[in-house]
Amino acid sequence: MLRDSSMPQGNVHIIRINSDSLKGNLLGDPHVRDVAVYVPHGHDGAGLPLLVDLVGYTGSGLSHINWKSFGENVPQRLDRLFASGEMDPAVVAFPDCFTRLGGNQYINSAAMGDWEDFLIAEMLPALEAQFKCGGAGRRGVFGKSSGGYGSIVHAMRRPDVWSAAACHSGDMAFEICYLPDMPLVLRALAKKGGSIEKFLNDFEAGPKWDGKDIHVLMVLAMAATYDPDPDAYMGIQLPVDPETCDVIDARWQEWLKWDPVLMADDADVIANLKTLKGFWLDCGTVDQYNLLYGARRMHRKLEKSRVKHVYEEFDDNHSSIDYRMDKSLPFLVRALSE
Repeated sequence: MLRDSSMPQGNVHIIRINSDSLKGNLLGDPHVRDVAVYVPHGHDGAGLPLLVDLVGYTGSGLSHINWKSFGENVPQRLDRLFASGEMDPAVVAFPDCFTRLGGNQYINSAAMGDWEDFLIAEMLPALEAQFKCGGAGRRGVFGKSSGGYGSIVHAMRRPDVWSAAACHSGDMAFEICYLPDMPLVLRALAKKGGSIEKFLNDFEAGPKWDGKDIHVLMVLAMAATYDPDPDAYMGIQLPVDPETCDVIDARWQEWLKWDPVLMADDADVIANLKTLKGFWLDCGTVDQYNLLYGARRMHRKLEKSRVKHVYEEFDDNHSSIDYRMDKSLPFLVRALSE
C-alpha cells in the first residue's frame, strides 16, 4: 500500500538517554540508548497522552519507524489514524531496547540490565520533560510478543506509572510457550560441546543467522531474564538438565514467578489491574507459539476476578500483525482521555 502523500505527517524526534540502570550489564550492551518520539502533525506534544511501544524479540523500537514495503510503519499508521479521526492525538515513544541476546522482556535482570528502571525512572521523565506530554493518568504501554509480555507485566506491577496497556500475543503460560523449545536448545548446544559461550561466539561470528539458531538464542535470552546467574557466562543458566532435559524445579520456579498467568493469582496484582483505565488483550487463533492458550487462561482469570478488559481473538498467527494496532491504539488513547 502506497502512502497518501497528501496526509498530514507527524514529526519523529530522536533523543539519547545515558542510562545508569543499564550500566554494568553482563551482556556488555551499551547503556546509551536512543528513543524515537513521534509527535502528531500540528502539535508540539504538550498536554497529549503518551504511549510507549515495546517491540517483540529481535526488534528495536527504532525498527518501527523504518520504511516498510507493502504497508505502513507505525508513524505512518498513526498519521492515518489521526487524519481519519479514528484516534485522538498522542505522543508515541519507540525506545531502542535491543540486546546482545536478541531482545528484551522489559523487566529488571542482573544479566540483561534493569530495563524496567530504564523505561520508568529514566526514559519517561526525559520524554515528559522535553515534550510536556503524559504524566499521571496519561501514560499507556503497548506491544506484541515480548513487547506484549512487557506491557502486561508493567501493568501488573506498576499501575502507579501506567494507566492503560495493550498486550498483543504476549508471552504467557510458560510451560506451553517455552518448555517445548528446550530439546532444540540442548541439541544446538550439544553441537558446541554443551558450551553456551561457544554457541554465542559462533553465532555472533555470522555471517548468516539461521532461524533455528535465533530461536535458541531467544531461549537463552529468556534464561538471562527470568533466572539470571551472575556467575554464569552472560548470566545464562537453563532450567533443564543438559543430558536428560528433565526440568530443574528450583530453576523453573524462578521462571514461573514471571509468568503473567500465574502472576494473576496474586490478589495485589489483580488489584493493580483493576486500577487501569483500559486493558487490551488479544491473540491469533493459530499463533504458532501456542500463546493463544495462555491468553485464554488469562482472560478467564480476569473475568473471574472482574477485571475490566477487552479480549479478542483474531484469525491469524503470530507474524505480521501490526494491523491490530488499528484497534488497540485508539482504545488506549480513549481510555487515557477519560
